[in-house]
Amino acid sequence: MFDTIWYDNLNKPFLAPPEWIFSPVWIILYATLLISIILYSIKITNKNKTNGYICFIVQMIFNLLWSPVFFILHKINIAVFIVLIMDITTIVMIKRFYDVSKISGIILLPYLFWILFATYLNIAYLLLN
Repeated sequence: MFDTIWYDNLNKPFLAPPEWIFSPVWIILYATLLISIILYSIKITNKNKTNGYICFIVQMIFNLLWSPVFFILHKINIAVFIVLIMDITTIVMIKRFYDVSKISGIILLPYLFWILFATYLNIAYLLLN
């Protein structure tokens, strides 16, 4: 599915982690996303219901778009745009979740740090290739 030959031939950024690290990290991060949305849903009231859900859905759409754009379409520049949207929507989502359930916002911080790191990597790939 993904073009590993294309990826293997890219000039790698200085802090690029080994490929094997991505799967376990994403499994953990998706688990924290699931736990966070569950905790948020438990604490929600009718007056603040949609804001957090909208942020969650929007950032997940862009999260799911990033891999095909980068690895299948090889559109590194568009992938940068996508990951920047993910950064913004994740920050807003964390704020909305934190306002309803502090723990649901806090456990999303590793996700934010990882996608900020992904932003660095994506921009570096764009500049190096």
